[in-house]
Amino acid sequence: MKTLGIVLLIVGVLALVYGGINYSRERTVLEVGSLSVTATEHKNIPVPAVLGAIVLIGGAALLVVGRRRAVAR
Repeated sequence: MKTLGIVLLIVGVLALVYGGINYSRERTVLEVGSLSVTATEHKNIPVPAVLGAIVLIGGAALLVVGRRRAVAR
């Protein structure tokens, strides 16, 4: 659970900082003989700040629960 909590914390922080996933894709628009024309498309997949905060809080909760279980043993 500790590892999952750390991963969720990192993902939550990244979601809050970047606000989404950005990527570029290059595609061929026109191809005539040996001549080809390409275009670069920039795409964005938005991640709501609320979702990032929920993931961050979930990761922190897993770390706290993991510590309490370790202390209880």
